[in-house]
Amino acid sequence: MSLRSLASLGDLAGRRVIVRCDLNVPLKDGAVADDGRIRASLPTLRALTGAGARVVVVSHLGRPEGAPDERYSLRPVATRLGELLEAPVAFAADTVGGAAAQAVAGLADGQVAVLENLRFNPGETAKDQAERAAFAEQLAELGDALVSDGFGVVHRKQASVYELAQALPSAAGLLIEAETDILERLTERPERPYTVVLGGSKVSDKLGVIAHLLPRVDRLLIGGGMLFTFLAAQGYKVGASLLEADQLDTVRGYLAEAAERGVEIVLPTDVIVAERFAADAPHTVQSADGIEGGPAGASGIGLDIGPETAARFAELVAASTTVFWNGPMGVFEFPAFAGGTRAVAEALTRVSGLGVVGGGDSAAAVRALGFSDDDFGHVSTGGGASLEFLEGKTLPGLEVLGWQ
Repeated sequence: MSLRSLASLGDLAGRRVIVRCDLNVPLKDGAVADDGRIRASLPTLRALTGAGARVVVVSHLGRPEGAPDERYSLRPVATRLGELLEAPVAFAADTVGGAAAQAVAGLADGQVAVLENLRFNPGETAKDQAERAAFAEQLAELGDALVSDGFGVVHRKQASVYELAQALPSAAGLLIEAETDILERLTERPERPYTVVLGGSKVSDKLGVIAHLLPRVDRLLIGGGMLFTFLAAQGYKVGASLLEADQLDTVRGYLAEAAERGVEIVLPTDVIVAERFAADAPHTVQSADGIEGGPAGASGIGLDIGPETAARFAELVAASTTVFWNGPMGVFEFPAFAGGTRAVAEALTRVSGLGVVGGGDSAAAVRALGFSDDDFGHVSTGGGASLEFLEGKTLPGLEVLGWQ
């Protein structure tokens, strides 16, 4: 499976190249709080500026309601991008208006401009294809070619991702090429033993990826809020912990299929149970079959895997040659319940082959816990996109770039 590459666009010197990045980063006090996605965009941007292109960066940030909202302005992102590129970066206060036209017209070869948030325009995410196409045509007037490099949005049929790639000569950027190469290795040619670690709150968010990976993996480790649905499916009481009762039969089906295929599904043997959902909540370590046996009784809430489980998960991860991890093991935002996530992250840094952090909350967690992206084989920039790729779904933002 191949994508149109930068080389397919020919000589880019002096040409206006729109780059669809995913710069949807967290902001705090008017500044970028986590610049991981900006850093991930640098190789493509440097390749284009080095080729003498006039680079026009577009992205979304947050979920504004199709109209300007200063809380979601890309201005702080443009500032941080300039710092990382060590070069001036122009900023346009609109996306397809006079400011954008002026910023693009003012670019010299090898220079960069960032346009304001794509989602300040209703056409970007419109359900109506004609409305998206009309907005894409406005964007296309600002460029001579498109480089699509926002892996975190390739599973969305949005104007800048899909219709714009049809309106201009288009190719994949280096980040999308790297992401698809890694994910293809995970699905088509993993080195064994191959372990997948899944966490996060809901089983229902991971149904497709579990079904698609069961025939491909050697073992599946289950943590996060979804572990309680797996425990309940085996008849354990889980107190007031997160439980998707409507998924119990589905989970039992996965457990049966795994047994038939010889795939080991590893569930927690102990859980940290709190009296309430709070950073300072009193908590105890309970066995997986005794969650309601602690001081909190049936009102206890499981907020992390226990230390015995964390050690076991770490051992299995570190002993694997290929590991894909998506979803925290617990409520890592609360220090008392971050131990499981930290243990898995630390073990992933010791994987001898390919260790992949699957974007989204997992990427946010490892950075919040003090790890660097360089500590891992790969940190994906797309949580939802990674999962949908691993589910075997057709992703419109890749399909439009030639992916078969």
